[in-house]
Amino acid sequence: MSAEPPPAGGRHIRLTSHPQQGPSGAPPIHWGAEDPMQRGPVVGTTTHRSHRNVIGTHSGSYGVYRALAVAAGNLTRGHRADLTNTAPTDLVGPYPQWADPDRIVSIDPWGASVQQVYAGYLAQGYDIRPTIAVTKAHIHLPEIKQAIAFQRLAIDGEVLLEDASATVTKIAIEPVWWLPGVARRFGVGETALRHALFEETGGMYPELVTRSDIEVFLPPIGGQTLYVFGDVRDLADPSVTLTARVHDECNGSDVFGSDICTCRPYLTHAIEECIQGAQTVDAGGRGGVGLIAYSRKEGRALGEVTKFLVYNARKRQEGGDSADKYFLRTECVAGVQDMRFQELMPDVLHWLGIRKIHRLVSMSNDKYDAITGSGIEVGERVKIPDTLVPADAKVEIEAKIAAGYFTDGAVPDEARLAQVKGRALE
Repeated sequence: MSAEPPPAGGRHIRLTSHPQQGPSGAPPIHWGAEDPMQRGPVVGTTTHRSHRNVIGTHSGSYGVYRALAVAAGNLTRGHRADLTNTAPTDLVGPYPQWADPDRIVSIDPWGASVQQVYAGYLAQGYDIRPTIAVTKAHIHLPEIKQAIAFQRLAIDGEVLLEDASATVTKIAIEPVWWLPGVARRFGVGETALRHALFEETGGMYPELVTRSDIEVFLPPIGGQTLYVFGDVRDLADPSVTLTARVHDECNGSDVFGSDICTCRPYLTHAIEECIQGAQTVDAGGRGGVGLIAYSRKEGRALGEVTKFLVYNARKRQEGGDSADKYFLRTECVAGVQDMRFQELMPDVLHWLGIRKIHRLVSMSNDKYDAITGSGIEVGERVKIPDTLVPADAKVEIEAKIAAGYFTDGAVPDEARLAQVKGRALE
């Protein structure tokens, strides 16, 4: 029986909490500094330990796949990304919010422009990775083709093309948490936050509790994607009409069209509203702008396995799936109704320089409160049309309206909620 080979390169394994490990000699990070050089780059390299100034590594949960690729010999450990021609297609900022540590605590404002602002560090051999990427794309949706067929939308050759595709600027963002700011945002002590993160990840990141001097954490979670209809720079101009939706991931509905919830119908309705808003010309001959901010928070951040368990519990309970027990079944399985916690959500809006959302395509009170509470003005709120709510999703939407979701109709009482039933398991 052959012995297991030593770690790559024959190195000894050094525990992350080793007292000699840490940011000694690494660029310091001064979160909220206006100048990017004074703020300092975010360095999550795994090969140059003396350069590291954060806890964790880049790519969020995909860092595990990178580790598998290294272990399998498919990826050379220490590979440096060639960033030639990867610069953003559209420039974002800088905006005053970037220098306000109370406005942005969960993303790196300079994450899209490291190739330019940290060119000197890159030339010195620092492995600095962009945490934001900006590109162009065309998106094709059957719902948009239908909207054109029913003359709700019109092809204009700019926002909507002849093949019924929509032109967008697409932005991918990885999370970068400044722990002191995240703790303040949630109203908890930083030590308590660090301990919870350490314990609930099974001790994955010892520096959370051993290195209080390292304040930036690259959490192993999904990020978000932005889809901008129109000129990205107009997002920061409150005189340009902005239509926006902040949408949390629901793979079953968004991708596969599952009809137990309103997620895809609301998302595609919001896209239609964004296109229409971008096409609408004001008195000065200027079009508007639309924004979809899509966050990876599957199943209210409870995960898809938990979500499907809840589906079964709802359908099998005595009396069947009903709106009056909608939240109760989730809490019985998960211990909490919702773990999306919108406190960090407005950060991306501030990164874009947004000060006013003229039309918010959302009924969520949590999202609305988080946005307005962060200092962004909201005008009109746009609910999902009743005709777009699937029959089996009536349970969800009625329960949410009763719980405080925005509506322009009557709020159902307990008797009404008990009468709203969903489909049984088939």
